[in-house]
Amino acid sequence: MKLNIVSILVLIAPLCFLSCKKDSFITGSDATLAISADTLHYDTVFTSTGSITQFFRIYNTNNQKLRLGSVKLGGGASSWFKINVDGIPGPEVRDIEIAANDSIYVFVSVKIDPTLDNLPFIVQDSISIVYNGNERWVQLDAWGQNAHFMRNRVIESDEVWENDKPYVILGGIRVDTNITLTIKEGCRIYLHADAPFLVDGTLLVEGDFYDSTRVVFRGDRLDEPYRDFPASWPGIYFREESRDNVLRYAVIRNAYQGIVAAGPSPTANPKLSLQQCIIDNCYDAGLFGFASDIEAFNCLVSNCGKGIILAYGGNYDFTHCTIVAYGNSYIQHKEPVLVATDYIEENNTVHTNSLAAYFRNCIFWGENGIVDNEVVTVRKGSLPFVADFQHCLWKIKDDPAHVTAANMIHNESPVFDSTDNQRLVYNFRLKEGSPAVDKGAGTSLMVDLDGQPRNVNVPDLGCYERQD
Repeated sequence: MKLNIVSILVLIAPLCFLSCKKDSFITGSDATLAISADTLHYDTVFTSTGSITQFFRIYNTNNQKLRLGSVKLGGGASSWFKINVDGIPGPEVRDIEIAANDSIYVFVSVKIDPTLDNLPFIVQDSISIVYNGNERWVQLDAWGQNAHFMRNRVIESDEVWENDKPYVILGGIRVDTNITLTIKEGCRIYLHADAPFLVDGTLLVEGDFYDSTRVVFRGDRLDEPYRDFPASWPGIYFREESRDNVLRYAVIRNAYQGIVAAGPSPTANPKLSLQQCIIDNCYDAGLFGFASDIEAFNCLVSNCGKGIILAYGGNYDFTHCTIVAYGNSYIQHKEPVLVATDYIEENNTVHTNSLAAYFRNCIFWGENGIVDNEVVTVRKGSLPFVADFQHCLWKIKDDPAHVTAANMIHNESPVFDSTDNQRLVYNFRLKEGSPAVDKGAGTSLMVDLDGQPRNVNVPDLGCYERQD
């Protein structure tokens, strides 16, 4: 059947009308738009370093094009905030066209100038969005914090850090040979992604058991979701010449490797003494001892990629420590929480060293992963090899090789207070009924990781003593 010219025009006319309507602008005040956020919040922006860039989207929900009269920062050019609207920098961008049922991005960053105020302070502004006689707002707020800023710093004389302002490290810091850095209770040290903490001399951390008085080392990204990412900064490295280091009530979080101690102690003291410390959420090893000399008591090493590695021998003494890993969305649990060896392999050559490692009243546990043996020991040399476990709870399928063990609890859950992988919330204190309660041997340790009293005659296993 043939269509006449009139029929064709009748069919085409609605299409032309719809096309013209979509290409035209909606001008009435009843035009609608949607905004993906009504507030952008920046949590603890250190003065002079700036922040990451956040964004929101403006959606044209109409079937016609929409022209925004302006997108403008309320504070104008003097604002702490900066905007970029669809590729055009602010503080004000005018006549922005949004196609029908389309959207644009508004990027927002903030940089706060230093002040004399040592306390956190809040800066605020807003973004005005004007269209067709209407006005919408997006609120902006940022917590600013002044700090001690250090970039590529070498500490060449004895120094004490007081708890007056946070310490922000960019590019790295190094404590020189024969120099002592003392960090007082309550200090917060924030390290950038390029900032290792190197110790060739001595580091003394003098924290206390309250949360506010512990000394915290962590990455300098405090905005969501980056604040909890592992590998946010490199870690703390005690190098060959370093000596007599003592960390008391220190918290090391979100590093690539939490703590590395390389080489034996140059003195009669341990190279590194860890007392009531927490090492958490490190991408690789939480604690790595390389032919070194470490003592640790009342310490928690949790949810790290490799827990504790003791490689190429050395001397180690762990008492009342909890080494635990739960696979989660940040770090899969694919490696044992403890590996101890007497060797390294270099250019297809195996080098060995003597090992003396003692573990008392400790817990070695992992869940939500693929690990059957949470404790693994490997001996390849003929030099002395001592791996001694007394009064410990461990999860193992096969007995570790070349170890001595007595009064052990095998493959019984420690029954921790709470572990929520979905919300990434972990409390490794012991519940009532835990098999680790009252199963330890008496020691001289009078308190636990919380600074709470221990039953010195029949203590609990692990870093926490259950308080009845």
